[in-house]
Amino acid sequence: MKSRGTAMNPHNRFQPLATDRERDDGWYQDPDDDLCPDSMATEVVDEQVRTIISRNQSPDVPFDRSINPYRGCEHACIYCFARPTHAYWDMSPGLDFETRLIAKPNAAEQLRRELDHPGYRPATIALGVNTDAYQPVERQRRITRQLLEVLLEYRHPVSLITKGALILRDLDLLEELASHGLCSVRVSLTTLDNSLKRTMEPRTAAPATRLKILRELTAAGVPNGIIMAPVIPFVNDHELEHILEAAANAGASRASWVMLRLPLELDELFQDWLQRHFPQRAGHVMNRMRDLRDGKTYQSEFGKRMTGSGPYADLIRQRFNRQVRAVGLNRGEEPALRTDLFRRPAGEQMGLF
Repeated sequence: MKSRGTAMNPHNRFQPLATDRERDDGWYQDPDDDLCPDSMATEVVDEQVRTIISRNQSPDVPFDRSINPYRGCEHACIYCFARPTHAYWDMSPGLDFETRLIAKPNAAEQLRRELDHPGYRPATIALGVNTDAYQPVERQRRITRQLLEVLLEYRHPVSLITKGALILRDLDLLEELASHGLCSVRVSLTTLDNSLKRTMEPRTAAPATRLKILRELTAAGVPNGIIMAPVIPFVNDHELEHILEAAANAGASRASWVMLRLPLELDELFQDWLQRHFPQRAGHVMNRMRDLRDGKTYQSEFGKRMTGSGPYADLIRQRFNRQVRAVGLNRGEEPALRTDLFRRPAGEQMGLF
């Protein structure tokens, strides 16, 4: 499937009925049969949301609230931990996740309502965590930019995670937010190998472009760093030191890492991808994954799901910490984004009368 992470569409686990189509023996070929097209267009439908800020209590992440302008992600990363969430919308975590997107056009309007609520207390909002806020559909829909405009107006802190070059379109907003101590950015950098990038995360920005993003953010005074997420045994783990060095040279100041996670349907999708692209090492990769997860392919427990456990996890941690020190990343504590500047423009204007 051209420019897609997978051609599979595994069954939706919430749907009690499943259908299979039996193929013929190959003698008859219907020229109009689109069972196996070589490409597929992206479909986008709108959802008028009633809430936009999602809350979490996970000790594994440094934020308790987030906003996702889109459901599904056209970036098509085969390893994306968010794929199984597409089943909640009666769609498959496979090809549907990449091609059948849901946009939230009233996101900015709803954000205003929630920030205006008298009981709201500001804390950093992570923008684009479950799915990328700067995936290709954002170029036309501009929902992420509208959200940033609201956050700037309210002087509300925001952090962003992306692997999309479109973030540079909004550099004007990010620069102004950063000038008030209200913004930080993390670029997901998983490989420096263009060939691996094309198969593993087909519609994302090239590695060189992501380094350019870091350079331009640094030049604009926007605090930034990278996340090597995920680290995949015997696929990209050998690049760890080179990725950290390249990021430091591009101006990044922070770095972190996450081990590959394979929840629910993602296990089947990733293993199919391995067999297609790395058949000789597929068994080796999955054996290491089981070593990391106490004999299973995934653990959902807090404290283990992001890093795994055992000798290999310890080795990755040691390599990461040593290289971070060597290239000068993660020096000192990262300054917290400001919350004391938060204001409600509508409320302030009413106070003048």
